Amino acid sequence: MNTQDDITPPKPGEQQAQRPTKRLLRVAVIDDNLPDLLLARTVFDSVEEKVMVETYESGASALQALRQPDMDLPDVILLDINMPIMTGFEVLQILKADLGLKTIPVVMLATSELQKDVDQAYSLYASSYMVKSIDFSNFLEQVESFIRFWNASRLSGRSYVRRSPPTM
Repeated sequence: MNTQDDITPPKPGEQQAQRPTKRLLRVAVIDDNLPDLLLARTVFDSVEEKVMVETYESGASALQALRQPDMDLPDVILLDINMPIMTGFEVLQILKADLGLKTIPVVMLATSELQKDVDQAYSLYASSYMVKSIDFSNFLEQVESFIRFWNASRLSGRSYVRRSPPTM
């Protein structure tokens, strides 16, 4: 098995293979609270490791966008639990029931540390549960850790574009 350290230099007359450039991590943030969305965007924009962030103000708007044919799907979704029309748990349940979206990791973002909320998130197949810090510098550290983890964890061979289902 070759790793980046195992690459042997090219022989004279051979061209060295180009390493593919690593694309930016794609993150979808779903939160009904506009100030929280703006804060998330500010924090993601201020971290050293750059990412592409799409924000959605409701579960319904996110689901509609993610279900579009040829949509560039996120590598991970950061999903608020407490939303008025469709809760984060309801959005998570719909995501995990959708064949085209169910493999996208979903991290539940909450202010709640209640065990029943954590249990419900994992019972609906959330990938992680993150309690949002109310302190800006701590939240910044949480986001930096989140980015490092998901950059290291994402699958390199995964298709990131939602394809239209074949017609019969």
